[in-house]
Amino acid sequence: MKREIVKVAVAVFSVAAALSVISAQAQDDLKTEVQQAKASFLSTDPSIQKLMDESAGFAVFPNVGKGGLIVGGARGKGLLFEKGNTTGQVTMTQATIGAQAGGQSFSEMIFFQTPETLNEFKAGKFEMRADVSAVVAAQGAAKSAKFNNGVAVFTLPKKGLMVQAAVGGQKFKFEPLQPTGR
Repeated sequence: MKREIVKVAVAVFSVAAALSVISAQAQDDLKTEVQQAKASFLSTDPSIQKLMDESAGFAVFPNVGKGGLIVGGARGKGLLFEKGNTTGQVTMTQATIGAQAGGQSFSEMIFFQTPETLNEFKAGKFEMRADVSAVVAAQGAAKSAKFNNGVAVFTLPKKGLMVQAAVGGQKFKFEPLQPTGR
């Protein structure tokens, strides 16, 4: 029995490692990946545009890799937008423990309702709380979206399958874009 558990654990962590490699390769062209993810979200649910226009800001993570077997994790890089402008790069990490098995990749958008919530995010004082849940983007989902603790979260599954009933929060690191010389 222990050998079977070890084999499954190795397989799951191999999937997670492969997803991390895919994510690392995507970093070379993060801006393009983010634009493609935004287009996919808008194609799936055009009403997301209103949230993009009216929120204090939003982060787009085009490729989040997640995997686990009892203990799991996720990681993704993205960009933060404020008033239509890209203001920085963000990294999301997540550690979970609980009933879970598998691996998957998905895109995620986080909308910040107020400038205060956005500033907490940028200052590194923001952690996704256990009571915040993501909405799988679907036609019209953004129209009825409700902000919870100042955020609304949407995801689009890409690859894999993850069965999870785990407790854990996403943590974020914000790095402002460096000004370019003209």
